[in-house]
Amino acid sequence: MAKTLIAFFSRADENYFGGAMRYVKTGNTEIVVNIINELIQADSFKIEMKEPYSPVYMTCIEEAKRDLRAKARPELASYLDGIEDYDKVVLAYPNYWGTIPMAVATFLERYDFSGKTILPLCTNEGSGMGGSEREIKKLAPGADVKKGLPITGSSASQSKTAVQKWLAVNGL
Repeated sequence: MAKTLIAFFSRADENYFGGAMRYVKTGNTEIVVNIINELIQADSFKIEMKEPYSPVYMTCIEEAKRDLRAKARPELASYLDGIEDYDKVVLAYPNYWGTIPMAVATFLERYDFSGKTILPLCTNEGSGMGGSEREIKKLAPGADVKKGLPITGSSASQSKTAVQKWLAVNGL
């Protein structure tokens, strides 16, 4: 039987919402992942950095920019034993400087995604998918990377209809 994994990186704390900063207990990406979990049967894995970025938004984005420029691969707090049992992976993340967070790169490089389907979902405040789909294709050779779904982070809690349609188009 086909199994689906939802692997996601999400950030709570101080976040940017359409021009203003606001503290949140649950990150936008995790809000969308919770919606997905209501809609489909899947296992979930939260990609978390062993040493997280600052809870202060402006400091966090500078740390993320530094890691992107250095092509850093931050150590994760935990790892899956493997992904052999999964044929589809919903990969959800916020747009960091036009691409995936470097912790997501760490995750992608750890496993063999050959023959797997990756469905990218990117929360953002107006920058869409950026170059993240292209980056995922480079980091997960052999995977079938489908067209991603950009979700405006400040509207994450109202994204159910868009998510439902995207999942259906992708056979979930």
